Amino acid sequence: MEFRNINAIENATKKSRVELFRLGSALLFIIAVMLYTSSINAIEGTSGIMLVIAAMIGGYMAMNIGANDVANNVGPAVGSKALTLVGAIVIAAIFEAAGALIAGGDVVSTIKKGIINPGDTFSADVFIWLMMAALLAGAIWLNIATALGAPVSTTHSIVGGVLGAGIAAGGLSIANWDKMVAIAASWVISPVMGGVIAAIFLYIIKRSVTYKSDMLVAAKSIVPIMIAMMAWVFSTYLVLKGLKKIWKVDFISAVGIGFMMAMAIYFIIKPLIIKAASKLRNDKESVNSLFTVPLIFAAALLSFAHGANDVANAVGPLAAINEAISHGVVASKASIPLWVMIIGAIGIAIGLVLYGPKLIKTVGSEITELNQVRAFCIAMAAAITVIIASQLGLPVSSTHIAVGGVFGVGFLREYLKTSYGGMIEDIKHHHQNTNPEEVEALLSKFKHASIEEQRKILTDLKQQSAENPDSAPMPLNKKERKQLKRIHKTELVKRSHLFKIIAAWLITVPASGLMAAMLYFMIRGMMLP
Repeated sequence: MEFRNINAIENATKKSRVELFRLGSALLFIIAVMLYTSSINAIEGTSGIMLVIAAMIGGYMAMNIGANDVANNVGPAVGSKALTLVGAIVIAAIFEAAGALIAGGDVVSTIKKGIINPGDTFSADVFIWLMMAALLAGAIWLNIATALGAPVSTTHSIVGGVLGAGIAAGGLSIANWDKMVAIAASWVISPVMGGVIAAIFLYIIKRSVTYKSDMLVAAKSIVPIMIAMMAWVFSTYLVLKGLKKIWKVDFISAVGIGFMMAMAIYFIIKPLIIKAASKLRNDKESVNSLFTVPLIFAAALLSFAHGANDVANAVGPLAAINEAISHGVVASKASIPLWVMIIGAIGIAIGLVLYGPKLIKTVGSEITELNQVRAFCIAMAAAITVIIASQLGLPVSSTHIAVGGVFGVGFLREYLKTSYGGMIEDIKHHHQNTNPEEVEALLSKFKHASIEEQRKILTDLKQQSAENPDSAPMPLNKKERKQLKRIHKTELVKRSHLFKIIAAWLITVPASGLMAAMLYFMIRGMMLP
């Protein structure tokens, strides 16, 4: 009896122990950042203390980026079972850190996206307080969003923080409202573009492979082309975005490099795909398995590019504070010391390991069911949308794109399932006086037919009805069709997640901005004599 009670108590407290371990590990990292910063910097007095505090906030921000934002890169691969959760975390942690340290760059813009114009308005002290408030507000909002299970844009979090603290310090006139309008527009542009592109790729693969009667024959010719396209897109994406801070290449050259990589990959991968497909069964699961390895590479490359770009959200304000403390001036560009980049890279990896699984599961499996083909389409949409947006000068969010891609494939599946249910009902309606066994045989034939054959079956039914109007059943009226549509309406996307994520996106900038303004006044009140 006593042993049973002990086991019950242990099981009841298991979750709290895990949470305490995560919290303790996060606090140990923040303490390590404090000790590391104080040991390598010779700055003394109040300025030295401010730099240490700013480094601790930067480490906290980096952990929140790892916990929230990285899920978009590996979530679809985990949801499709191309990667295990542990495997995804290991790959993402390594490539995020590598991207930050190798391609994170030596210089960062101190005012993210140019959303405020400080000019000569701020003294160095005011600028330091402003950036500390912005960084802390962005980190707190990301922490809240992660706890709620909402994937939000880390860029928008820090943008809101800088805007709110900037207005608190210099008034409304200091804000660059044109930039803010463009960022607000990206709330719509990013997810819609990502969703549309992902849905287009999924529909192409369905039409050209999984809707064919012999899927493996179709896969042998189409899958190598799709993988080569992925190589083209991701090579271009990596050159333009992942390596842009260490290797400047124009768009045409990047596309050319990507194309050469795609051609090489095509000739390497085609015989391997043909050999693998020859050993598989003629079903969708077998076709899905052909996309597993490309998805692993996609997760790694997306993580590398994300680490190279978004680490600036954590270390950019910290580098700006370091520059202001070291030289006593407000600069539009600030150098990134190695110690600052190390804090950002390690912080992202630790945040991913400790708190990343929650958002990875949300993106990968809780919005809609994903398989390898759907995850492949989402990865393609993420890279293509960023490339297009960067050439058009649109400030899109990688988080919004990836999540939009997940919703895009989910809503396409809903539409196709509903359409298929309607077609089945049409067949039953046209054969309502026929022997049930014959109807079942026809439905089975329809189910296993290619899309061209299905279209021919429906066309023949309509033609028979037109030729023999007396024997044809009465057509369904508008009300009956609406009822049938409602019956066959299949919801494959969780609406609760859709509304929660959209709400989180809409309030990210206002929430982080309001917090930053309050934090700025608190810091200012403490620092002024």
